[in-house]
Amino acid sequence: MSDLGTVAVLGAGTMGHGIAQVFAAAGARVRLFDVDEPRVEKGRSQVRAALERVASKGKITAAEVDRIHGAIAGSTDVSRACEGADLIVEAIPEDMALKVEVFKKVVAAAPPHAILGSNTSSLSITELGARIGAADRTIGLHFFNPPPVMELLEIVRGLSTSDETVARARALAKAIGKTSILVTDTPGFATSRLGVLLGAEAMRMLETGVASAGDIDRAMELGYRHPMGPLKLTDLVGLDVRLAILEHLQREIGDQFRPPAILRKLVRAGHLGKKTGRGFYVWTDAGPKEPS
Repeated sequence: MSDLGTVAVLGAGTMGHGIAQVFAAAGARVRLFDVDEPRVEKGRSQVRAALERVASKGKITAAEVDRIHGAIAGSTDVSRACEGADLIVEAIPEDMALKVEVFKKVVAAAPPHAILGSNTSSLSITELGARIGAADRTIGLHFFNPPPVMELLEIVRGLSTSDETVARARALAKAIGKTSILVTDTPGFATSRLGVLLGAEAMRMLETGVASAGDIDRAMELGYRHPMGPLKLTDLVGLDVRLAILEHLQREIGDQFRPPAILRKLVRAGHLGKKTGRGFYVWTDAGPKEPS
């Protein structure tokens, strides 16, 4: 374990609680913030459930479960969560205005040495840093779902992000057991730009009857060694999240990122993937299955 100091994770949802688990497991003192107590406690309980699944496989001990879970304190006050923090990792919805609003409170409360990290998968780090008046300390820390399992950390450098901030971010990645890549601040960075393009084409193939969702996914899993097919991955990430990214990239780059009609249709129906029980698949306790 490393002494990573105090880390404030903003947002206790799917990505936020997973990121909190990663830092707590590596030795950090973590404060997990969300807007109300039920969301915070749900995030903390999901961390414990995930740790207990790992322990049931003999990979960690019961004592380690207690230690990691105990290192994550909940908070519903963003300013208090950030007081004295060495690192902030924001994992709230993909809305620039919302991120700016939250980060302005962070800048006012966090110490001047704190790194201001955003888990955004597509929004501009340069714009975020400029709008909150702390561009040199603002950096993209793009984790992948589920954060405790996925090895990659995409570090995004804004136009005014300092060399020191980049160096500290890369050292943090190593300390939490991640392999990092460094990309410049362009729409979609590297991973989202490639990933959503593949996912959108898979959706178009599904809606035009090229193959079933299961067969499209198996083609990429078995033919290209992807650990998960693009449609199943979209269900895991969230169809609403993928739609927002595609709409942003269409505006920024061009019509090759135009969201497929089937994606809009499913989102309008409230079928957002695993988190709602249905997306391109129906999600049950036994796992995903194709809709009949």
